[in-house]
Amino acid sequence: MKTENIKAYGTEAADKPLHSMNINRRELQHHDVEIEILYCGICHSDLHQIKNDFGGATFPIVPGHEMVGKVTRVGEHVKNFKTGDLAAIGCIVDSCGKCEYCGDGFEQFCDEGVTFSFNSPDKYLGGVTYGGFSETYVCNEAYVLHVPEKLDLASAAPLLCAGITVYSPLKHWKAGPGKMVGILGIGGLGHLAIKIARAMGAHVVVFTTSPLKVEDAKRLGADEAVLSTDKEQMKKYARKMNLILDTVSAKHDVNTYLHLLKPDGSVVLVGLPPEPLEVNAFSVVSGRHSFSGSNIGGIAETQEMLNFCAGHNITADIELINIQQVNEAFVRLEKGDVHYRFVIDMASLRNPQ
Repeated sequence: MKTENIKAYGTEAADKPLHSMNINRRELQHHDVEIEILYCGICHSDLHQIKNDFGGATFPIVPGHEMVGKVTRVGEHVKNFKTGDLAAIGCIVDSCGKCEYCGDGFEQFCDEGVTFSFNSPDKYLGGVTYGGFSETYVCNEAYVLHVPEKLDLASAAPLLCAGITVYSPLKHWKAGPGKMVGILGIGGLGHLAIKIARAMGAHVVVFTTSPLKVEDAKRLGADEAVLSTDKEQMKKYARKMNLILDTVSAKHDVNTYLHLLKPDGSVVLVGLPPEPLEVNAFSVVSGRHSFSGSNIGGIAETQEMLNFCAGHNITADIELINIQQVNEAFVRLEKGDVHYRFVIDMASLRNPQ
C-alpha cells in the first residue's frame, strides 16, 4: 500500500522524551477522509501510554486522540464530508462494523476489538496506529465527526475524549432535573462533567481535595462544592447523591463516596487509576449501591455530545501550547498543574518557531 511520510511527535521508550519524528500515513482508501490536524488535546491516558503505566505499550508511540481540523482530501466514495469541512477524530478509528455492539452504535464494545487512534494494531500498514501529535490523520469516514461551527476549535478538542467520557455515563445514568449528581475530582474530565451535568439540569455537587478548586467549581457551574478532607462537610451528603461520577486517576477510597449514595445510587468510575481500588462489601450491599465504570462512547453518541455542547456553549478550559512544549506539559500534567486541559496548536509542528 502506498504511504505518505509526515511530521509527528513521539517517543521510542517510556523513559525517553517526545521529539520530532517522521511517520507514515496510508494512502486514501475509497471511504477515507484525511484531515489536517489544527489542534490536538493532551489526555491523561496519553501520559499513561507513553509511561507504559498499564503495560503492553508498543513503541514508538505517537500519542493524541483529541483531534480537530479541516478535511483536506476525501476518497471517491465518501458521502458525508467534503474538502474544507471542519472535522474531528477521537479515540475510535475502526471497528468490525458487524457485531451487535457496532450495530447498536457502541463501537467501543466491539466484539472483534476496537482500533484506537494510537497504539492499536494497524490493519492497513502493520505495526500500530499513530495518533494526533502529527500533521494529518486518515481514517474511514464512519469514524470522523462533524464539528459544529459554533464551537471554538482549540477548546473543543478535549471534547473528543474528556467530553464524551463524561457525557456518556451522565446520559446513561439519567442525570437531569431532580437528580443530585456528584463530580469527584476537578481536572480535564471533572471540569467538563460539571458543565455538562449542569446543562442536563442536574443539581451538581463537586468533591475535591483542593481548597482552591472549591471556589473554581462554582465558577464552572457547580451548585455546591465540598472539601472532601473535611469530615463534617462530607457527613452532610450521606444518602443524598443519586450519582457520583468519579474522574480520579490515582488511588483513592471509593467507599467514602459509596456511603454518600441514596439507595440504588451509583458511583461510576471514568478515571483510570493504575492501581486496583478496594470496595468493601457493605459499601454496596447497604442501599443496593453500584460501583460501575464507563469508557468513552460510540461514534453516534460522540456526535450527539458535540451537538449538545454546541447548543449549550460548552467547551474545555484550556492552556494552548506549542508542540515543542509537550514534554513540559506532560510533567505538569503528572503533577496536576493544569487548569484544565492542555491543547497543542499543531501549526507549531508544521512551522516551528
